[in-house]
Order: sequence, then structure tokens, then C-alpha cells
Amino acid sequence: MFRRVLIANRGEIALRIIRSLRELGVESVVIHGREDRLSLPVRLADEGYFIPRDDPLATYLDIEAIVSAAKEVGADAVHPGYGFLSENPTFAKRLSEEGITFIGPSEECLRLLGDKIAARKSMSEAGIPIARGTEKPVSDYQEALGVATEIGFPIMIKAASGGGGIGMQVVQDETEFESALRLCQGRAESAFGDGRVFIEEYVSPAEHVEFQVIADGKSAIHLGERFCSIQRRHQKIVEEGPWLSEEQRLEIGSKVVAGAEAIGYNGLATFEFLRSKGGEFYFMEVNPRVQVEHTVTEMITGLDLVSLGIMVSAGAELPISQDQVVFSGHAIQARINAENPFSLEPSPGKLWECHWPGGPGVRVESHGFSGYDMPGAFDSLLAKVIAWAPTREQAIARLDSALDETILIGLDTLIPLHKAILAEKNFLERNITIDYLTEHHESLLGGK
Repeated sequence: MFRRVLIANRGEIALRIIRSLRELGVESVVIHGREDRLSLPVRLADEGYFIPRDDPLATYLDIEAIVSAAKEVGADAVHPGYGFLSENPTFAKRLSEEGITFIGPSEECLRLLGDKIAARKSMSEAGIPIARGTEKPVSDYQEALGVATEIGFPIMIKAASGGGGIGMQVVQDETEFESALRLCQGRAESAFGDGRVFIEEYVSPAEHVEFQVIADGKSAIHLGERFCSIQRRHQKIVEEGPWLSEEQRLEIGSKVVAGAEAIGYNGLATFEFLRSKGGEFYFMEVNPRVQVEHTVTEMITGLDLVSLGIMVSAGAELPISQDQVVFSGHAIQARINAENPFSLEPSPGKLWECHWPGGPGVRVESHGFSGYDMPGAFDSLLAKVIAWAPTREQAIARLDSALDETILIGLDTLIPLHKAILAEKNFLERNITIDYLTEHHESLLGGK
């Protein structure tokens, strides 16, 4: 096991990693900028390491500064959390060059999975179903139009190095195609320094279902699925599980395990799919890191995913087998973003009063506290409230009650929207697609 780990992240995920490290008997050091100097992760870690930058984001994106920090504090590993440098192969490579372990997959895996065209090909060869699309980047308009016409509109244009919904565009017909192609190429170049895009069949209506995997470089197991279709701007705000039948879980689970083993994956990974109205699954991407919604899987399996990821990165073999994974009950997570529930715009500022809910089956992951000053420079996620119960209906009721108990004064949050979703007929009846929030947002909040 590692002796000391540098956490190259902030907020609730940094705090979550500290908790696992403490249970494993490993010292934790958290990097931070000015905005986070009084944050809970910095206060609760064994040590904080200040990386001052004029741009708050630069503290968490400066590879050489973070590598230098890891060396200076004597860290033998770095945990990247999610976001920031968590999927950056150059970061993993630099750490390796310094003899420091990157807690996550290898540089080679990160490069493969970061290229969505290569990832599609690799996963298809492993037996995972993919939607019809191009096997190489498209740039010439006429050639791209020919491919799109052959697939049939509507289609999706995606950035080869995309993420977070950036460089992704749905095109309904030929009249929109040229402008959408140029727009996606420009956004991809600006956001990722890689203007390559590809075309894929647009699956609609569709559900978003993802599978959690843990692997040790040789063997892999899956820990079941999560349902993540309630999204805004291609980013999730409600996640739950389980969702599929046992037969579907067995079928797709065996495929994602094969996919992970085929590329020698090490660490936590999430295989994301679109599921059509007819029940067909289509591979989207692999997120090669811990997910925001890993808590849902932890609640229904009783496993500590963050600790498992650390252990396999330290060289341990998987401590459990597939037949030892047991699913119990139902869990739902609400992301408490500091956003206006009507406009969905960020709402940073001072959190004057903060009270989190408790009780049986209720879990809260947050770096927020009374007096916390929520910066505007970072993601708007303030907390995750998760409810577990024996059935979905009971989990919904428990989450609704937990949100009623939550007191957050000084910031707008999505809690009113979450409560409206939990009471909405289509949600209760599991009639949910990735267009759910677009179709229901105004009606959920009284037409405002």
C-alpha cells in the first residue's frame, strides 16, 4: 500500500478520497489555490500544498507544478479524482517518469480511451455493440455529408477528443449539416486542441445507462449499472440504480468486463451506453476514472469503490470475484448544484447557513458548510444527497424527505427542481429518456 498520496483535486471528491485514504492508513496531501485555502478537504487532510495561480483553474491543471508538489511532499502516488487532469495521459506519463504512481489506468489506456474513434473500434472488437458511424475522422464536407446521408438523419457529430458534451451536435437534416460540422470542429479545436470529429447514428428516444467496472490490469469485474438519463447540457443531475433486469445485467456486464480485459485496464472505469426504445444497447464511451455517481453503486453493493481503485493501483489483485458482488435495494442520488433551478445558471456565493439531512439510508457527500464561500470559477456541484431503501418507491420517498430536511441559505440550488422530478408522473413510472429535462423543465417548475 502507498505511504502518502497527493490529491490533485478539490471539493467533495477530494474529501471522499481523504476518507478512503484514512481508512487504508495512508497519509493525504491536498493541493489548493487561494479560493480553497479554507476548504474542508484542505482542513481535514494531513497536509495542504498551496499552488498559487492568478487563474483558479490553473492550480489544478498545471502538470509540472503538481508533479513538483508530489515530489516535494514525498508522495508515492497521486489521485486525480474526476475532471481536471484525471484523464490526461501526459500527466500519467510525467508521474511515471518520476517514479510516482498515477491512481488510474495506464498512459496507453488513457490515450486509447481519450480518442473516441479508437475507443469505438477497440470496444467493437471486444464484442461491445456500437452505433453505426464513421471509423475515421471526417473533415471534407461532401464526404461527411455522404456518410451522414447513408446513416440517415438525424445524426450526431462528436469530437474525437470530446467530453462533457463539448463538441457534440445533433443534426436533424441536411440543411443544418454544414454549419453543424464546422461548429463542432471549431469547438473541438478550441476545447481540446484536436479538431477531429466523427459521425454517429443518433439514437432517439434513448436511455442513458452506464456500467461500473473495476480491474487490476489482468482481470475485471462489473459492479452493475446506473441509470443517468436526467441531464442538462449533457451533464447528469439525477442517477439511480439498479435499472435493468438480471438477464440484461448479465449480458451487458459480461461484455464490459471483456472490453476492460482486452485493453489491460487497471482501476475504476465506467462504460456508458445509450439504450434504444427497442432495448438495444449502443456504446458511447469509457470514463477512465471515478465517477461523481459512484456513490449509487456503493450503496447497492456495500463496496468502497474509491478504496478498491487505490488498492489495485498499488498493485493488489482484485479482492473480490464477480460471484461475490451482491446487489441490494435501490439508491438514488440528487446532485445539489449551486444553480438557479429555473435558468440552470450557476449561483456562487456565501453559504450563510448549511444543514445536511441524516437518518437511515441517507448519505451526503459535500464540502459545503455554514460560512463556506462557493467560488464561481469551478463546477457548481455543492453536494450529493443519496438515499437507499429496499425498493425504488421507498428510495424516492426517502430522498424527498432528505431534501426537505436540507437547509441551504445564501445560494440558489437545484433542490426545488429535484423535488419536482421526484413527484412527476413519468419519473415515477420510469418513463424517462435523455430528453426528459428538456421536455419537462418548464412544467416541473410551474411554467416559469
